[in-house]
Amino acid sequence: MAKTAPGHTNRPVNVILLKDFGADIAETKIGCFPGQRGESDRSTDVPHSVQACLLDPHGNSNHLEFRGSVSMLGSNPTNESGTVVRNHHAATLVAPVQPQVDELKSHPQKSAKGGSKQSPVPTVYNLNWGSAAWLIALHVGALFAPWAFSWSGLFLAVVLHWMTGSIGICLGYHRLLTHMGLEVPKWVFNTLSLIGTLAGEGGPISWTANHRKHHAYSDQPGDPHSPHEGPWWAHMFWLAFSTDNGDPQGFAKKWVPDLLKHPFLVTLERWFLPIHLAFAAMITGAGYLVGGPQLAWSWLIWVVCVRMVAVLHTTWFVNSASHISGYKNYETKDDSRNNWWVAIIAYGEGWHNNHHAHPRLAQHGHKWWEFDMTYAFIRLLRSMGLAKNVIDLACMEEKKRSHAERTAA
Repeated sequence: MAKTAPGHTNRPVNVILLKDFGADIAETKIGCFPGQRGESDRSTDVPHSVQACLLDPHGNSNHLEFRGSVSMLGSNPTNESGTVVRNHHAATLVAPVQPQVDELKSHPQKSAKGGSKQSPVPTVYNLNWGSAAWLIALHVGALFAPWAFSWSGLFLAVVLHWMTGSIGICLGYHRLLTHMGLEVPKWVFNTLSLIGTLAGEGGPISWTANHRKHHAYSDQPGDPHSPHEGPWWAHMFWLAFSTDNGDPQGFAKKWVPDLLKHPFLVTLERWFLPIHLAFAAMITGAGYLVGGPQLAWSWLIWVVCVRMVAVLHTTWFVNSASHISGYKNYETKDDSRNNWWVAIIAYGEGWHNNHHAHPRLAQHGHKWWEFDMTYAFIRLLRSMGLAKNVIDLACMEEKKRSHAERTAA
């Protein structure tokens, strides 16, 4: 049974032990409520609303500390008492057993149509005018590409597509901020977050919150962008609606309490639009200095608009195509697929079934032919001493061996 601290409701709580590691993670703990027996002597990023001192079915305390991520898991095989579920695939984490009514309302999903695996859910059509205007402006700007072409503009667009798409989004936002699949120095952490912001997909707080929620409810009611609601909905239309139900601060506290502790990330989130306006002005000014008004116009269109539209659709194909077509290496509870062409254009993110089976792994390609460009860059950072504790297949196998040895002993 899950024990709660005085003043807290006794909601069912579910602790997920990562199957990625084959068993309990001995070196990590989840702190109990202050004053509870067995309280962890180390700090935890898990909010008090879901912290608990949990007992397994045999009455033995389980103390696990997941490093920061908090996720909702709406379909875990658990009973109403909050019994610990061992060796269950999960993103990281701790959460109420079932999504609450307010949680289902907090995403803009449409009611499921015929043939959908989802049941109808409450709908809040809260159009986000700012997001819609941002996406429309970028796409309209990209339409001028044929009349603004220059080889230097194309070159810079390709380079920045890789930097903001692979290094910023795939590595920074996704594998580092969302899943904590590696550790980096603070200056690298901040740099990756800034580069990710320049991809134009939103600030690090909201992006990570939505993605953690996606893993919690993948292809179920509550998933912000399931193809069950239609491929175009999953691809881009969901972004035109607010997923926080009018409470961005509460949404962030629910899903990314660990990131709210980083002032730099909060600043990037708050100043997202001014940062992009300043970047666009800098690119346009540089183009003017190099080649006059014509090159300034070319760089504005290609380096800013075309590049960001390309990055956006690259990421969106992961959300749509990689949940529709491809093959599976692992049986998962969602429709995630390994899609080779998405993996090529999205720098390894297309090996999506691998990722949903083992979310914390910073290595998404699990077969020899599944090349993961982003993981290759992570290995480069590790060789330079700029990344450590990288969670990859080798790490997972080592954890399994260690567990087997402890069990045998």
